[in-house]
Amino acid sequence: MAEEQVILVNENDEQIGTMAKMEAHEKALLHRAFSVFIFNKNNELLLQQRAAKKYHSPLLWTNTCCSHQRVGETNIEAGKRRLQEEMGFTTELKNVLSFIYKAPFDNGLTEHELDHILIGNFDEDPKINAEEVQDFKWMTLEKVKADIKKQPEIYTEWFKIIFDRFYSHINKS
Repeated sequence: MAEEQVILVNENDEQIGTMAKMEAHEKALLHRAFSVFIFNKNNELLLQQRAAKKYHSPLLWTNTCCSHQRVGETNIEAGKRRLQEEMGFTTELKNVLSFIYKAPFDNGLTEHELDHILIGNFDEDPKINAEEVQDFKWMTLEKVKADIKKQPEIYTEWFKIIFDRFYSHINKS
């Protein structure tokens, strides 16, 4: 099976090429990505704990799901696809905003992404894919924010950046 490709972009989110996912992370090249945030009727956020065998950030807590768009796939289509693959459900999503971040990891890889934040609603527990997700939990944004402050080491870098810079955009209350 061919390695997954990511879409290389410029700062304006214009596609400038594609590259194997691992190579893009080794070279720290800017590529398109998305982060899905799912809320329930109690305005709690569905968090996932990344699976132990993930190539970076294993066992860290993060937003509901995230990944990379495929060529020809919209942000919404990609978010729905990955939500089904990781969390076992799909729902309507709304593209809220995008931002660029760069985060190096201990294993020599670097996430350099133009990340699209997608928000949706779902009121059931997910049926997680154990290959992708270790565990899940529902938490209010206030509790997440307090927990990130108390123990930042258990959360992914992009999740902490989103919470720090874009809290008002994901806080629907």
